[in-house]
Amino acid sequence: GSGICERFALAESYLSLLRFISAELTRGYFLEHNEAKYTERRERVYTCMRIPKELEKLMFFGIFLCLDAFLYVFTLLPLRVFLAMFRFITLPCYGLRDRRLLQPAQVCDILKGVILVICYFMMHYVDYSMMYHLIRGQSVIKLYIIYNMLEVADRLISSFGQDILDALYWTATEPKERKRAHIGVIPHFFMAVLYVFLHAILIMVQATTLNVAFNSHNKSLLTIMMSNNFVEIKGSVFKKFEKNNLFQMSNSDIKERFTNYVLLLIVCLRNMEQFSWNPDHLWVLFPDVCMVVASEIAVDIVKHAFITKFNDITADVYSEYRASLAFDLVSSRQKNAYTDYSDSVSRRMGFIPLPLAVLLIRVVTSSIKVQGVLAYVCVVLFYCGLISLKVLNSIVLLGKSCQYVKEAKMEEKLFNPVLTATPGKPAGKQQSTFKSTQGISTDENGSTSVTSQPVHQKENMPSLLVTSNSDQFLTTPDGEEKDISQDSSELKHRSAKKDLLEIDRFTICGNRID
Repeated sequence: GSGICERFALAESYLSLLRFISAELTRGYFLEHNEAKYTERRERVYTCMRIPKELEKLMFFGIFLCLDAFLYVFTLLPLRVFLAMFRFITLPCYGLRDRRLLQPAQVCDILKGVILVICYFMMHYVDYSMMYHLIRGQSVIKLYIIYNMLEVADRLISSFGQDILDALYWTATEPKERKRAHIGVIPHFFMAVLYVFLHAILIMVQATTLNVAFNSHNKSLLTIMMSNNFVEIKGSVFKKFEKNNLFQMSNSDIKERFTNYVLLLIVCLRNMEQFSWNPDHLWVLFPDVCMVVASEIAVDIVKHAFITKFNDITADVYSEYRASLAFDLVSSRQKNAYTDYSDSVSRRMGFIPLPLAVLLIRVVTSSIKVQGVLAYVCVVLFYCGLISLKVLNSIVLLGKSCQYVKEAKMEEKLFNPVLTATPGKPAGKQQSTFKSTQGISTDENGSTSVTSQPVHQKENMPSLLVTSNSDQFLTTPDGEEKDISQDSSELKHRSAKKDLLEIDRFTICGNRID
């Protein structure tokens, strides 16, 4: 009897095993039971696929904005300085009808021109060849550390440098009837000259280090320096980002990419000079230049793709960022604008063209010798070509900016009356929450939109402060933000939204601005 029971138990277990295997082979499931989850995953994949295109469209537009501000230093700024000096010299002939000898914009132009000339002559006392051989004699690891330190120093000095220049411009053009609350124009001027000179030297060391990497025999230094870009991914993608913080990073990436292009131009000029402008050597440099550019693009794409994935940010946000930059350009062209466009780009992206322009002029004048009448004719023609390029670039940018502003339905904000801001603590939390210059609507749920609809503005929020907005930090007291943070819980403080147009001097530092 016991043997029969064992046989039945064995047969039953055998049938159970067959039934289990059969169930595993024929088991079905229905994905539509969790349709929302899988739809969201598919949208994330599509978003990652759209990021390269949308990001590069923003980068392309931003780089040409930086190019426009950079060309302004070489083309229109000398002409504006000449016109301002002509007005100053001929003003006694027409009588002093106005209290001001020069308009504020003309004073700023003259200051920029004088700083540029003084720093250019000061750069002649810096020996590029000695710096090159001094850096070349260092070990690879030491150069790698130096290059990383230079990148950090460039971001820090840029953030403080724009404040120095803004302080100089305001001190020189401030109405005289106001109470004296500054140290004077001359000290501010010397501070600005010292800043531009030191920043130009810092960029020269960066360019020299990159030049040493290009000329190293085994290219190990260049490989290590390029691999450093991928370390940036590790430090960014696993942090929490919001729309405003991503806009901050995007502006920093635009500035960094344009600066690297200028550094590559300087490296190529120095190398071509050393090889007597032999065109064959240009093809030797071409692969290394392509590797640097490709690594920058790849790092930016991967970084932004995973940041948007981990933080549930759509790819459409880059069109909002582009519309915000376009609004800056269009508003700076208005008659009531109170900032120059090149200064607006400097505050927005942290790109200050003066030190880079000083270094480029220094490298070009030392690399290219102008001798003979024909050479001077070529210089004049080249200058005319630069002016033509600047005008063409400005026209195209202005047209595209108007198109982007119109697509974002922000054109009505350009024609709203300018309101005067009174410093101090706002009347309520809602007023401080809606402190805005471009129209980022913030609802009760804390969501923001860079390009909010004008209709919703009239219904849901008070009138916005419409200004040229890129130098908002000059007129907005820091105490307001502290008062707002005290009235909010820690969670609300961590997720507090800021107007994109208030993100300027902090942009280049890469820090969160909660």
